[in-house]
Amino acid sequence: MKVSQVKNLEKIYRRKVPVNEVIHLDLARQLCSISHEIRRQVGILVNRRGRIVHVLVGDNREIMIPDLTTFRTDVGRLKGLRCIHTHLKGETLTRDDLTDLALLRLDFMGAIEVEEDGQPGNFFGAHVVTKNEEDKTWEVLEKTTMEEFQFSFYDFVESLEEELSRMTVGKTVSKARRAILVSVNGNGKNGSYDSLESLQELEDLATTEDIEVVDRVTQRPAQIHPQFLMGKGKLKDFLIRCLQFNANLIIFDQELSPAQVKSISELTELEIMDRTQLILEIFGRRAHSKDGRVRVDLAKLKYLLPRVSARDDAISRIRGGIGVRGPGETTIEITRRRLQDRIHRLEKELDNLKKGRRQRNSKRLGSGLPLVSIIGYTNAGKSTLFNQLTRSSVLVEDKLFATLDPTARRLRLAGGEEIVISDTVGFIRNLPKDLLGAFRATLEELRDADLLLHLVDISYPDCEENIRIVEKILEDLDLIKVPRILVLNKIDRVDRELVRNMVRKFDTMGLSAYHRTDFDLLIDRIRHAIPASPVLR
Repeated sequence: MKVSQVKNLEKIYRRKVPVNEVIHLDLARQLCSISHEIRRQVGILVNRRGRIVHVLVGDNREIMIPDLTTFRTDVGRLKGLRCIHTHLKGETLTRDDLTDLALLRLDFMGAIEVEEDGQPGNFFGAHVVTKNEEDKTWEVLEKTTMEEFQFSFYDFVESLEEELSRMTVGKTVSKARRAILVSVNGNGKNGSYDSLESLQELEDLATTEDIEVVDRVTQRPAQIHPQFLMGKGKLKDFLIRCLQFNANLIIFDQELSPAQVKSISELTELEIMDRTQLILEIFGRRAHSKDGRVRVDLAKLKYLLPRVSARDDAISRIRGGIGVRGPGETTIEITRRRLQDRIHRLEKELDNLKKGRRQRNSKRLGSGLPLVSIIGYTNAGKSTLFNQLTRSSVLVEDKLFATLDPTARRLRLAGGEEIVISDTVGFIRNLPKDLLGAFRATLEELRDADLLLHLVDISYPDCEENIRIVEKILEDLDLIKVPRILVLNKIDRVDRELVRNMVRKFDTMGLSAYHRTDFDLLIDRIRHAIPASPVLR
């Protein structure tokens, strides 16, 4: 670019736009003249006082808007800036123009057509709109010539922002996380039904963590984007949806790589979480025993280790000292080394806890009391049944993973015999392999069980799939050979015909853990199943 052309661009900063006009005709002519001369798009960002705060120069197809984080971004308010730029090919406002308008919360987006003689031609404009029945984010104005364009800008934008503020009253008071759930599956991976079921479970997980779910989105791209999963353009469209629902968190049903988390976070400027991280958060709150806390901390650190990245801040990335050669360690290396040291310490502590648990189990085995462990999909009613059988008061909630730490109580049978009943953590679909370690505190108890009582929530829409998931996890943990009986729970919530069909299909019994009507039959089944099963050691 020539020096004279640069000087012409610098002169634009001296101009001022009347506060109630989007742009005046003389400035539009100046922008078009420069754009025509350099064959590039030229634009300006103007604040509400009419002062030009940025002059933008792009290529012949687009301009790039700089970082605007220093400008106001309060909920219910616009950015206080309008963007006006030139178009060299006579095109209307592009998808990128409208996306930037919504994402950046600009007051107005305008494009001036540059004619062959360098004069302004048609003018295209758009502005954001408040929530409406059509679920529109912006309103595109009718095409007009630059000479004929009239728009009371200041009066309009003030009334628009007042309306936006009314819509968001109370939202700024609550600091609760508002999330949109996203499932991204490529063609040929998991059917739409499986995605919906998995998203429903993800919503249950979010509710357990007191996260408000405001929307759910399923994407099935032809090919998974290695950086953004759904492609940068789709992600921008999705971000507009986040603005519409005032969401401050995106939870992906798929496990994200460290690079994907970083890329999506930088593009959206929102908190990003995947299924694994959400489960880890729940585990962190639910684990109360020392064993449970150590295992959860270990799982968190192993999840965090590959996601450690250097921070772009004022802190030097290089550590060194007097008498050392070379630049020293980078801060990222120090952080990783400290994480690895802590992981090593926790693993040693875990080994010591295992020894103590084996000693306690050997005492129980020496007493000859059979162990019956209640297992099943999460939220199947295991803790409720455990409390009813043993007259205990284990925490019961209609949430996933309400029970994480193992609990055991003695139970006297009708014939006077005694057994030990244990309550365990619930299973879940798509559990990452790295998280299986966080289950070991309860699952290792199952290795010593004489009988597994597999409880099934018959009221769940796809309870048979949950049965298969539990069986698969037992197989993965090498527990499939432990004797077990299957029991259908929550029969009071479904049609009797369904109960009869399921009882016949699985050759089992049904009950409601809240009522003791069929408990005698259940205890009788347990009593007859234990002697027939060899005690596994």
